[in-house]
Amino acid sequence: MDSPTFSIILPTYNSARTISKALESILDQDYKNYEVLVMDGNSEDNTVQIVKGCNDPRIKIISKRDNGIYDAMNKGVALAKGEWLYFLGSDDTFYSDDVLGKVVSSFRPEMEVVYGNVCRTKYESFYDGLFDENKILKRNICHQAIFIKKSLFNRIGNFNIHYKSTADWDHNMRWLLSPSIQHFFINEIIANYADGGFSSKFIDVAFEKDKMLKYLRYSKNMLPLKKKLFLIKLELVKHIKDRNTNQVFRLLYYVPSILLTPS
Repeated sequence: MDSPTFSIILPTYNSARTISKALESILDQDYKNYEVLVMDGNSEDNTVQIVKGCNDPRIKIISKRDNGIYDAMNKGVALAKGEWLYFLGSDDTFYSDDVLGKVVSSFRPEMEVVYGNVCRTKYESFYDGLFDENKILKRNICHQAIFIKKSLFNRIGNFNIHYKSTADWDHNMRWLLSPSIQHFFINEIIANYADGGFSSKFIDVAFEKDKMLKYLRYSKNMLPLKKKLFLIKLELVKHIKDRNTNQVFRLLYYVPSILLTPS
């Protein structure tokens, strides 16, 4: 088989109850030029046996202890042979059998990231349309909606495993807030997203602490000076009120680089 267009990466841990449906939704795709990398965290149930039972050469499973979901995703990135990477949760499924075909038909040479919507099965609603520099500060793009070129990881780095449940939010801000990265929204539903997974159950305290500073640093080439000053002031007031001197000093350390970058 030629080099796959897509590498579909599934991080798993004790996912025996749901992994079959996730894999079935991939194997049912009309577009067939893909590989599947199941990055298993040394499951104690029969996840590995279920995956091997698919008996499809496009599906590979690596079962080793990892340092969480984003460590597994990073390891999948390193192994991927596809031009485009996609991360599917083990309890999620593609929305329809023609998703990959629709995405491929939307590709243009300049594209580096393509994203669409997901169906939130718990709430029977769709999430969440086009994002811009204002929206990404308030809400995240589901990684189940995103296709990203593998080559882009060499430019913006991997997922930061310091963030345990929202490292994808940090990663999404890196590409969305960069004027040099070509990202496109397509009005298609990519996946059925099962609310209730790890990222929706746990507040990522480390990321919440860093989010505004990360946002200011990633978006410094996009924001007008007036908005930069306003956001810096808000963040300083918050940390001073909370007597969080470490965060105050961190923010002040980065203020010159944030403000001196042309708007």
